[in-house]
Amino acid sequence: MSFALATIVEGHAEVESVPLLLRRIFAQLGVSDVQVARPFRVKRNRIVKPGELERAISQTIRDRAEVGGIMVLIDSDDDCPAELGVQLLNRAKEATQMPVSIVLAHREFECWFLGSKESLRRVNGIAENATAPPNPEGIRGAKEHLTQNMIRGRRYLAVDDQVTFAEKFDLNLARQRCSSFDKCYRDVERLLNTMGTATQ
Repeated sequence: MSFALATIVEGHAEVESVPLLLRRIFAQLGVSDVQVARPFRVKRNRIVKPGELERAISQTIRDRAEVGGIMVLIDSDDDCPAELGVQLLNRAKEATQMPVSIVLAHREFECWFLGSKESLRRVNGIAENATAPPNPEGIRGAKEHLTQNMIRGRRYLAVDDQVTFAEKFDLNLARQRCSSFDKCYRDVERLLNTMGTATQ
């Protein structure tokens, strides 16, 4: 039986980029028989409120076909990823017995692009000499930082650039330099294994 991995995300851009990213991870893990369900979008300031994550999980399971696992992927912003992650995971486990994962991009989703910036040179205006900062997940304003590394006249816009960057950024570099992306990658592998899909 073929299962789908469902996601809950916070932004319009992530609705397009997260499935693409997950399929890239699936491919690297040698998995081809799992679908990525259409993401369910909930604003971040809502999903952290009592009852909202639970509602999103219930609706995701109800509206998406053959869901075998759920990943919630949002920005940590200024919250401690470890603390908020545990809180959300405990709530998620109360809402469903299905395999579930909470991934908090440390600060912002775009920090993962900063961690592999060399692989984005000459992509959508990123300068050909752009290099990753020493601590990409410690930067506030990752979107603005990406703009600073773009050629004159270009600025980073999530709705225009996030999908392309998600398709091009080096997954291995991002794992080495961004602990939250490494967790994301490992959580995808764990979910696939829990769903009964063998990974390489």
